[in-house]
Amino acid sequence: MLLDVLKDTVVDTLKVIPFLFLTYLLMEYLEHKAGGKTEAVMKKSGKFGPLLGGIVGIIPQCGLSAAAASLFAGGVISAGTLLAVFLSTSDEMLPIFISESVAPLTVIKILGTKALLGAISGFVIDLIWKKTGQKSQIHDLCEHDHCHCEENSIVKSAGVHTLQITFFIFVISFIIGLAVELVGADKIGVMISSRPIAGVFFAALVGLIPNCAASVVITQLYLEGLFRSAQMMAGLLVGAGVGILVLFRTNKDTRENLKLITVLYALGVFWGIIIELLGITF
Repeated sequence: MLLDVLKDTVVDTLKVIPFLFLTYLLMEYLEHKAGGKTEAVMKKSGKFGPLLGGIVGIIPQCGLSAAAASLFAGGVISAGTLLAVFLSTSDEMLPIFISESVAPLTVIKILGTKALLGAISGFVIDLIWKKTGQKSQIHDLCEHDHCHCEENSIVKSAGVHTLQITFFIFVISFIIGLAVELVGADKIGVMISSRPIAGVFFAALVGLIPNCAASVVITQLYLEGLFRSAQMMAGLLVGAGVGILVLFRTNKDTRENLKLITVLYALGVFWGIIIELLGITF
């Protein structure tokens, strides 16, 4: 079991590295080349951020949520855009659906719903979210980690931050993956199947597990008939994968991070209950 968890952790971590590197490379470029113009550009384009986040998030890769977390910590995207990506990201759901020969129309409906709910939620959040001050930039991360990478090339600096975050993700993901294996997916499903509304709350908690394994568990329970559509959707909406880990690692405002995760969970539960009450099935 340890070897299986280790193998899965290595594979999941390797998938994230390209996204993290490109994200930090972008942030380095914006800070070193664009300077003060970056904030002005983001103010103009930020109002459409949640829509873009909702669409981009459905691409089945944990790395996108990690990239979004880093961009938010760097002040490049808004809270609404970050949550839109978190809500719409599907991680391993799509590959599993394809491997299990799920009807294409069903897959499209689920992905479209996640993107739509992510975008709607993101726009609402941006209307009410109060900024907590100036976000950290790359040089703040360098100062925090004592790496002095701002003195080097943007490629080397991006590489340093990527390695640091990758190691953090690997360690935490291994611990979480081991815990999931010890509990077992079947036990989780049995606990939920007889209580639809309570199951929505619990499925969303499972989705909060900051690991790609969470989306695997939720998708498999849905395919096996242990999760209803509402429970599946609540869990997958909340399932932001390693993006949550990266958020806490890169954004120094812990209180803001906790608020974001609380809102993420609340949104997943809210939409899950709406789907249950309306009797929507996929």
